[in-house]
Amino acid sequence: MRIRANNLCADIGYNSLNHVGEQLCGDRVEVVPVDENSSVIVLADGLGSGVKACILSTLTAKIISTMLASGLSLEDAVGTIAATLPVCSVRGVAYSTFTILHLRNNERAEIIEYDNPSVIFLRDGKAVSPSVTTTEIGGKSIRRWETDLRQGDVFIAMSDGVEHAGVGGVYNFGWKRSDIIAFMESMGTVGFTAKTLTTILLDETARLYDGAPGDDATVCTVRIRERVPLNLLFGPPANRNDANKMMALFFAKEGKHVVCGGTTSGIAAAYLGKPLVPCLDFPDPAIPPIATIEGVDLVTEGVITVNRVLEYAKDCLGDNKEYQKWSYQQDGASQLARLLFEEATDINFFVGRAINPAHQNPDLPINFNIKMHLVEELSSCLTKMGKKVKVSYF
Repeated sequence: MRIRANNLCADIGYNSLNHVGEQLCGDRVEVVPVDENSSVIVLADGLGSGVKACILSTLTAKIISTMLASGLSLEDAVGTIAATLPVCSVRGVAYSTFTILHLRNNERAEIIEYDNPSVIFLRDGKAVSPSVTTTEIGGKSIRRWETDLRQGDVFIAMSDGVEHAGVGGVYNFGWKRSDIIAFMESMGTVGFTAKTLTTILLDETARLYDGAPGDDATVCTVRIRERVPLNLLFGPPANRNDANKMMALFFAKEGKHVVCGGTTSGIAAAYLGKPLVPCLDFPDPAIPPIATIEGVDLVTEGVITVNRVLEYAKDCLGDNKEYQKWSYQQDGASQLARLLFEEATDINFFVGRAINPAHQNPDLPINFNIKMHLVEELSSCLTKMGKKVKVSYF
């Protein structure tokens, strides 16, 4: 989802609150890449809540996203939905409302809406009112608008469960759209990731529901940002003679440079001809302290630190509850998490295959290497966050 011509990329983050007492969410978000620079994002809200709503929204989101990403028309997609969705035995109707964000070459966005709250569009931190056209497709009134993309643009799509927050409690008639916009405008220029902006809005939604949502509430945020490369060196090469080659390739890469591991940082310091200076502070007693090398942006311990970052990454893909820890703490894992999750868009791993006997667990298969497993899992998590990840082994 990146384009080299304008150096922009899309940061996408979404999450949901379930209706109180329901195990399944009646809302669904699907993100389907069209190519490296384009994608289709669909947020669907099934009628009602629970199992039936989950089925309706899942079918709607998958059908629309797959068909549009394949180049078929919206008319075809809506027609397929009408012919596919099961009819609700209680209400006698079958539908799911939906919002579509179609990003083309990270240069232009088309927004298509059916019965969901209108997408909030922030530019330079302020809400913009786009020029909307309305058309009839399959008996449904569809709203459409388009805009060129600029760095810093933020699109916030939501289900109506967000606007219903506070009904009969904090607010008589729910959370007004103007108040939601004012709330998000105060966050839009801070530099938060799309997932964090989503989390902030849903946390406030949950608060207004007094912790017991009366409807499924889903938020999907898209933030347009510049491409930022980051390079991470983790472990010495299997063959010591390859150390200089590994270091030369690593430091030749554009972007920030992070070195993880005691032995690895020693090799990097020797290659640069700079001293390795350990830090004696322990912001988190469970995480070894960082060090500094002139010419390196961050130097951390290896397996323990990266394992904590992996834990944060898994949580970030889920409820994002650990954000309050890694977003401000100064231990090596928190600093590395901020670089990987918030700053970097393109991440290059340089992984040494040298085996450290201290990292081998005798209860696991004899050739199992914890370091390799951490890299694989962390790479997978970062890819799911929308990062472009490349792993090179030495």
